[in-house]
Amino acid sequence: MSLLEAILMGVIQGVTEFLPVSSSGHLAIFKILFDIETDTGMLFDVLLHLGTLIAIFIAFYRDIFRMVEEAFAMLGDLFCDIRIFLGNVFLRRDEPYYRLVNNSYRKFVMLVIVSTIPTGIIGYKAADVVEAASEVLLVPGICLIVTSVLLFLSDRMADGIKTPKNVTYSNAFFIGICQGYATLPGLSRSGTTITACLLSGFNRKFAVKYSFIMSIPAILGAVVLKLTDFGELKVTAADAGCYAAGILCAAVVGYVCIRTMLVIVRKRKFTFFAAYCLLVGLVSIGGYFFAV
Repeated sequence: MSLLEAILMGVIQGVTEFLPVSSSGHLAIFKILFDIETDTGMLFDVLLHLGTLIAIFIAFYRDIFRMVEEAFAMLGDLFCDIRIFLGNVFLRRDEPYYRLVNNSYRKFVMLVIVSTIPTGIIGYKAADVVEAASEVLLVPGICLIVTSVLLFLSDRMADGIKTPKNVTYSNAFFIGICQGYATLPGLSRSGTTITACLLSGFNRKFAVKYSFIMSIPAILGAVVLKLTDFGELKVTAADAGCYAAGILCAAVVGYVCIRTMLVIVRKRKFTFFAAYCLLVGLVSIGGYFFAV
């Protein structure tokens, strides 16, 4: 893989991760059409997702820092409740317990945790299937058409009112399942999860924020799992430089696209992306049968 190819893939990742057109699908199609070999399997794709993860941290740093702070505060309250429980049981006390979820940010943390559970299970079990699907044009093509349908529907959904206070844990679990299936190449993660959020009655602005922030544990988990095999891979200094360039491009372009996506969802501008995904999906399917 050349430096130019790495930069182009970083730009593709940054644009397509946050705009609802499927980063995995575009990367798969790009590598198949131009016969790009990274020599490390899915590692480079995962590292590109790490670049877009950096963009999420920059775009939502205030919310993320507050969520981390409240997560540690909840742990502290949990340990206090355990101490109180032991005192009430063994020392016959009647001390009241702390309420663990007592504000919107703590509820946000719990919702993300609930969403991550089905995503993690599906992603782990389907890892080999996803990698195999990324090597065939037919699968990204079909999934891009599914993404097109989801985007078309999302523009026509009524505005929801749910914020963390009103979202149920069953809503979060459902959205997590959708994110798990969106690991398939061509099925847009952002498009799928934002549509799932809107179906669940989320406020449109919160739907975008939730979709991007809930991806953090999933991406981190994928990176950690893939890096456990890093010792078995042979990465040259040139490869490492290409990977770094790709990650940087994905982060910079991704940040710009996050800001763009906030506007697109609020103004119901998914129709163009729905038509684009339909067109690319049909071309991919045609390319698969033409190549055969």
